Amino acid sequence: MQSIVIIPTYNEKENIADMLETVMNLVLPNGDFHLLIIDDGSPDGTADIVKQYQEKYPERLFLEQRKGKLGLGTAYIHGFKWALKKNYDFIFEMDADFSHNPQDLIKLHYACSQENFDVAIGSRYIQGVNVVNWPMSRVLMSYFAGYYVRFITGMKIMDTTAGFKCYKSNVLQKIELDKIKFVGYAFQIEMKFLAWKYGFKIKEVPIIFTERTKGQSKMTAGIFKEAFLGVIQMKIESLFKKF
Repeated sequence: MQSIVIIPTYNEKENIADMLETVMNLVLPNGDFHLLIIDDGSPDGTADIVKQYQEKYPERLFLEQRKGKLGLGTAYIHGFKWALKKNYDFIFEMDADFSHNPQDLIKLHYACSQENFDVAIGSRYIQGVNVVNWPMSRVLMSYFAGYYVRFITGMKIMDTTAGFKCYKSNVLQKIELDKIKFVGYAFQIEMKFLAWKYGFKIKEVPIIFTERTKGQSKMTAGIFKEAFLGVIQMKIESLFKKF
């Protein structure tokens, strides 16, 4: 059963080579991870670095290049569709900046492959608050954003905005990817909400999240605004849909 990790990139030249090597050297009980980079026209040459590594890992490393910065959600949807066409069984999403520890991919894989969960979430908040190098204001904003999402939606998931996940392919086949509305943090919430509404088994796997040390954060105020308003819209629309 094949596994692929999808990583969207935009100006990640400081991190991408180390990330590629780290993921490529992880070992699963039944094989290796494949890796798909979705690069949104990084002007810093991120895609060129990936192409160099494709010569080293021609059967496991893939690159999809898009013109312009089109958003996190659309990058993942592009990657999900690509992976489904290639018949991957376990499809992962993670960041390029080492805020997600690649070693934790093994734990997420285990939750889906051995414990038979449909979605495994790398969770910062399932065992206290496990965040390194964030200012307290951002920790509080993230933590209470999760509380807000749980209150509005009824989900029991502690880390509702987490972007480190493993999906079984049948989850992504069930969710209508072309109808996903949001592109930032709200995208992460929407995907979890739909998986939950469809009745898939979800597990939160504890991780330690470490803020990037290289490159620039992509966080903006607009991303938070989309999530705040989008959750209400998403909940209202779900009342008129059959799952």
